[in-house]
Amino acid sequence: MLELLICALFTIFPDYLFRRYGQGKRFGREITLFSVWFELRWGIVTCVMLTVALITVIFYYHPSTTSATVFFRTVPIVPEVNGRVAEVHVGVSQAVAKGDLLFSLDNKTQASAVEAARRKIAEADAALVVAKADILADEGKIQEAKSSLQQALDELRTKTELQRRNDAVVAAREIERLENLVAGREAALLSVTAARDAEQTRIATLLPAQRSSAEAALAQAEAELQKTVVRAGFAGRVEQFTLRVGDIVNPFMRPAGIVIPEEAGRGRLVAGFNQIEAQVMKVGMVAEVTCISKPWVVIPMVVTGVQDFIAAGQVRSGEQLIDAQQVVRPGSILTTLEPLHQGGLDGVTPGSSCIANAYTSNHDIIAAKETGTMRRIALHAVDATGVVHAILLRIQALVLPVQSLVFGGH
Repeated sequence: MLELLICALFTIFPDYLFRRYGQGKRFGREITLFSVWFELRWGIVTCVMLTVALITVIFYYHPSTTSATVFFRTVPIVPEVNGRVAEVHVGVSQAVAKGDLLFSLDNKTQASAVEAARRKIAEADAALVVAKADILADEGKIQEAKSSLQQALDELRTKTELQRRNDAVVAAREIERLENLVAGREAALLSVTAARDAEQTRIATLLPAQRSSAEAALAQAEAELQKTVVRAGFAGRVEQFTLRVGDIVNPFMRPAGIVIPEEAGRGRLVAGFNQIEAQVMKVGMVAEVTCISKPWVVIPMVVTGVQDFIAAGQVRSGEQLIDAQQVVRPGSILTTLEPLHQGGLDGVTPGSSCIANAYTSNHDIIAAKETGTMRRIALHAVDATGVVHAILLRIQALVLPVQSLVFGGH
């Protein structure tokens, strides 16, 4: 309507003035409702053509959309393990800080595993003490075996010397007996030494490895025990938390509730523009939005991201072939808008529906020396039409509360 009025000022209105004052025709006599078309046909046709052209230029170079929403992220509340709820520490709707306890599961099995792992560590420590005591005992046995061996060697040398001097003094059988005794005591010494070395190896390698395994088992058991306690991973607000003591929860079942991050929906707005405007939407474009949750306010924004694909065309592999006619509604160009000034979205409720305008700026092209005069004039005209769209947005901002409250079915 605004475009039609503007075009009428340059077409129908001058035509009427020419008929009225140039030709002397008067409205109601020569110019009547029946002769309006004939008398003003050139102005009406020109007005319609200019209106269509103006609307096309405005909506192409300065796109607008009503599909703009302050999206926010929600995180489901689910435990890492199955179990029965033992305690619930928050209500159905409540603000939480990072690390606050939400609920805990029955942890008897996990606590028993922790205690068993701790006992394994104590058992490994006790085995280390026993092994050190065994080494001391083996050291004593080694000294005893050395003494016995030395005694047998001394006796063998003495009797061997006596036999060398006089064969009749010491029988050969006695010498053989002493030699066997020495060999046996040498074997006993080697056996006791090997037992000590084995205990030392056990202390140096086996027992530390067993203790490390017990410590790893304790860490795993404590990690499993921690999984029975569910805490808030970030500051935010718990909503729809209907879990109660005695409920059985499963990570693959319906979540117990959701946590909305504190900063969710506070810094950006997502808008879907018509895909015909894909060549126009660029990062850095100035934009404006007005939201239902903050009426009568136009918020300056800037385009910070333009998705270079359309979600309606995504394909998932399956057992059926894709038919293009299944995509009934054309997709949109997803665009991210952020406030031009810090705190611009303050007061806008996350999830609020908004109306967004984006404005094309050709200042750099106009300022370039190689740009021709006619093109500069055309680009100036394109940029100037953005004012019309800005006026339309402000009219929508004024009418939106009335439309929502009065004509929205209340």
